[in-house]
Amino acid sequence: MPQPQIQYGRCESVGEVLAAWQAQRLFCVMDRTAMEASGARELLSNSWASRHVDDFDRFQVNPRLEDALLGLEKFRASGCDALLAVGGGTAMDLAKVIRCLAAQRSPLQHILQGSCCIAASPIPLIAIPTTAGTGSEATHFAVLYADGVKHSLADHSLLPEVAVLDWRLTQSLPPRITAETGLDAMCQAIESLWCVNSTAQSMAYAEEALRWILPHLPAAVHRGDPVARQAMCRAAHLAGQAINLTKTTAPHAVSYTMTHDFGVPHGHAVALTLGAFLQFNAEVTSDDCNDPRGVEHVRDTIARIGSHFGSHSPPQTRALLDRFLGELGCETSLSRLGIDTRSKRQQIACGVNLERLRNNPRQITPQQLDELLQALP
Repeated sequence: MPQPQIQYGRCESVGEVLAAWQAQRLFCVMDRTAMEASGARELLSNSWASRHVDDFDRFQVNPRLEDALLGLEKFRASGCDALLAVGGGTAMDLAKVIRCLAAQRSPLQHILQGSCCIAASPIPLIAIPTTAGTGSEATHFAVLYADGVKHSLADHSLLPEVAVLDWRLTQSLPPRITAETGLDAMCQAIESLWCVNSTAQSMAYAEEALRWILPHLPAAVHRGDPVARQAMCRAAHLAGQAINLTKTTAPHAVSYTMTHDFGVPHGHAVALTLGAFLQFNAEVTSDDCNDPRGVEHVRDTIARIGSHFGSHSPPQTRALLDRFLGELGCETSLSRLGIDTRSKRQQIACGVNLERLRNNPRQITPQQLDELLQALP
């Protein structure tokens, strides 16, 4: 699978890329708050100085179809010859979706359902993340909500041509967002390791990501340490490369309703069930194993994940994961986040993406999923 060209620590290199493409008219999907707070506008100013720029920033957190269609209208009117995405995961996903939709002749519903071939766009995309977590700049996926229903687009044409990883853009992130986005990267790495689609390459990406995340995320959260922030930018990209090969699994599947219906930030939502699913997956049997490599492979992988935490058993790993969340200042209780009734937890279970459950190494029935969620604090 192709990978984007990586520019480490150099927003200024965008001008060189645009010059090589002979691009003069730019369309920028930007999170305006992040654009200003991160210093991206100043760092990119020379790259834009002699070029016409149309920007689009009229969207909410978590990309919605109506936002994408509004951006698509502006994109088509712009006559651009290059596309930039500056911001967090929402800006990245919207830029991917807008570029994708502009190149299609198939009905929109067919595209959202994944029932048609996706044509590649001739307009190149530069992804410039201002958070260290989603890894969207490294993936061929994009998320879009239509009428409250989450749709996942997947096609190689969604992958950006260039990704700029400049840690300076994350300096202004407050501790809470640093923690939540960093947890997203950690969960991606762990889920990629146990995913039924894992390969030697994806596991190498995921384990390298964990080796960066576990020592550096606390320092990035509590001290804003430049070395830690640089490490987290690299780790998030590695985790993105891992899930680009494998896709995500049960914790991500469960997280989307927590975010959409209950307002729990994405990375935090995924991390809330990660430990419970780790222990659940460790109890896999030959009767409910999804992974064709078998039960021992799954258990060995869970043990391999535990070793990164210095753990010797799945229950210990789960406890250490919960402690890690607490050390980052993140709530570990669903009840204290307002998800405090049986019906609310059933609502989460009913909103699960079944495809992501098929990627999980252990089969999980609706009853087991309900029991797992009800048992959480």
